[in-house]
Amino acid sequence: MSRAPRLLVALVLVLLAATTVDARGWSWLGVRIRDLSEQEMDDIAGRHGLGEGFGVFIVEVIQDTPAARAGIRPGDVIVALEGRPVTDTRLLQRLIARAPIDSDVRLTVLRREGRQALGVRLMAMPSGVAGERIAAEFGFVLREADSAGGEGVRLMAGPPSVSFVGKGGSAEKAGLEVGDVIVQVNEHAVLTRDATREALSDVPLERPLRLTVRRGEERIPLTLSPPESRP
Repeated sequence: MSRAPRLLVALVLVLLAATTVDARGWSWLGVRIRDLSEQEMDDIAGRHGLGEGFGVFIVEVIQDTPAARAGIRPGDVIVALEGRPVTDTRLLQRLIARAPIDSDVRLTVLRREGRQALGVRLMAMPSGVAGERIAAEFGFVLREADSAGGEGVRLMAGPPSVSFVGKGGSAEKAGLEVGDVIVQVNEHAVLTRDATREALSDVPLERPLRLTVRRGEERIPLTLSPPESRP
């Protein structure tokens, strides 16, 4: 997955990794994240006296979330969770998602003024966010809203269309295409992006996902195989 689509779908969670954990049991941090570029890793290593730069860059902190309450800021670089080095977005997502809901965790972040430890109390991942994660696991992204509402809620009045399909993922193998409009998720008819996210949040990752899409004048049924497990 290229860096731009990864930025769209990495919703701290954190999450993305294929796992059999029920989406309703995932913990959430409340940020948008991306991996560091090679140049950024070199800069971090030099500025903080590290042998090698690594970490996850905080792009956005959503209001009224665990991250916001803990004082995490855009531009922070998370380098450890409970003392365990965090090298990329997918690892951070796994660690957060699998932590107990309402548990307290310690994040180590790098800022220009130095290294800081921040305590964060995690919360349950909202179903809409879980739906975005499920979509990402199957290899596609729903189109972003044109505007954002309060408390980090993105509004979507238009149809639930697909904006990105990852190469080699379940969605691409099943024939899903950018621009397809999703009209049904398994047995649930959907009319909006929010309804699609809600329906996706109940989809188990260990089972195939059945979508019906509208492509031009056609309605096309597609079956996406379960995402491959990752170590």
